[in-house]
Amino acid sequence: MQTIVKDDVDAINTTLEGRIGPHKYRVWFKNSTRMSLVDGYLKVGVPNMFMGNWLENHFLSDISYSVQQATGTECKVLFNIEPALAGGQRKTQLNFQAKQVNREQNADVRSRIKPSLAPAKAMLKLSLDSFVVGGGNELAYNAAKSVVSNSKSTYNPLFFHGGYGIGKTHLLQGICNEMSRLKPQAKWIYVSAEDFTNQFILGMKTKKLEAFRDRFRNADLLAIDDIHFLASKPSTQEEFLHTFNTIDMAGKQIILASDAHPKMIGKLCDKLVNRFVSGMVIKIETPDVETRFEICKNRLAFMKRSFSDSIVRFVAENIKTNIRELEGALLKLVAYSALNDDKISLADARNLLSEHISRTDPIVHISDIEAATSTFFGITTADMHSSRKDGTVSTARAFSMYLARKYTKMSYPEIGRLMGGKNHATVILACRKVDDMVARNLDVNWRSSVGNRIMKAQLIIEKLIAVVAG
Repeated sequence: MQTIVKDDVDAINTTLEGRIGPHKYRVWFKNSTRMSLVDGYLKVGVPNMFMGNWLENHFLSDISYSVQQATGTECKVLFNIEPALAGGQRKTQLNFQAKQVNREQNADVRSRIKPSLAPAKAMLKLSLDSFVVGGGNELAYNAAKSVVSNSKSTYNPLFFHGGYGIGKTHLLQGICNEMSRLKPQAKWIYVSAEDFTNQFILGMKTKKLEAFRDRFRNADLLAIDDIHFLASKPSTQEEFLHTFNTIDMAGKQIILASDAHPKMIGKLCDKLVNRFVSGMVIKIETPDVETRFEICKNRLAFMKRSFSDSIVRFVAENIKTNIRELEGALLKLVAYSALNDDKISLADARNLLSEHISRTDPIVHISDIEAATSTFFGITTADMHSSRKDGTVSTARAFSMYLARKYTKMSYPEIGRLMGGKNHATVILACRKVDDMVARNLDVNWRSSVGNRIMKAQLIIEKLIAVVAG
């Protein structure tokens, strides 16, 4: 792998700022992207699809020029979504901000993301103070505050779950930062399950497994994001189980976040599921309109921008899916106002966000599709999220994926992630299979509680849509 020099990335950003101007650079790049040079590519991390498309359409030539000027070579520019950047900075960027880390260590961090083990100084971006509390997340917030304010938490583990972009990562980072503030000598680790897995594999390959275990198992607070990533990884699950038991027996705190309830995570061993549900499991709901309004005000204040309450309320009332979509809409309005002398009207906002709103407000939702499909085929949604591959479950899962792709705006990876952590190729194959069955109106066979059943594919789709959209 090509060695990455931080000075090159700094030079690219400096050149880019000089080329497009400090105002546009601040709006679009300063706190919302992360660039890295890897193997002849410039990877630009962005918080969401909207921003990636915008930067590619409006600034690709400027970025390419800046790379060439700063490094003397031409690099292909790739945009990849890094959701944690929605808070202004990706969680793994914290390693680059530590002034004590020298260039050699930085190069290693870039090639292998290491966990954040901080004895004193808060280095994560998101705090509990900036978390907007509403009806759908109040219990989760109070539990988070309790973890850091009490000498020994009664919530162990504390397990947050809920949909994409509703504040789980914010709470985990906020707890770590609050721990650092209130208990500066405490050792905490904040890391994603993917990073934990990578570090475990690296420890085995380099014969430094004991160092890995010592680092994780001696933490006073272990916060693991996206714990559902451990599904289908039995060796890592076993390692994490031992880590979990060691920390728990020592009376230390474990905090976890996932897209799904522990019992809904497919291919997760029973021992881990039992450990997870033995503590406090809290679902974070999609924020209501008043909470979304306050979130918008909060994000605008962070960007040092302000809009009229009528514009902010319009955004809050019409962008209903998750916080990251709210931020994407606000970024679009901020960009427009920046290019128009900071002027924007409610009519402008309506016009600018019309497509954005239609894309993020599907006629049906995947939860409705899953409920209708599982009921129709006589199984549970947990069955569809599991690793089961028997005929009935596979058929129901395929129809659910097909309907989600056809009647929502979700991508293949998003559908797979929400349906038990399936990969995008699985979703593509399922959609193609059902599409062929519907096109040829084939018979579909499955086993129900009353015996074998047969029905035409087109009729199944009609019945399911009638339930979902009715």
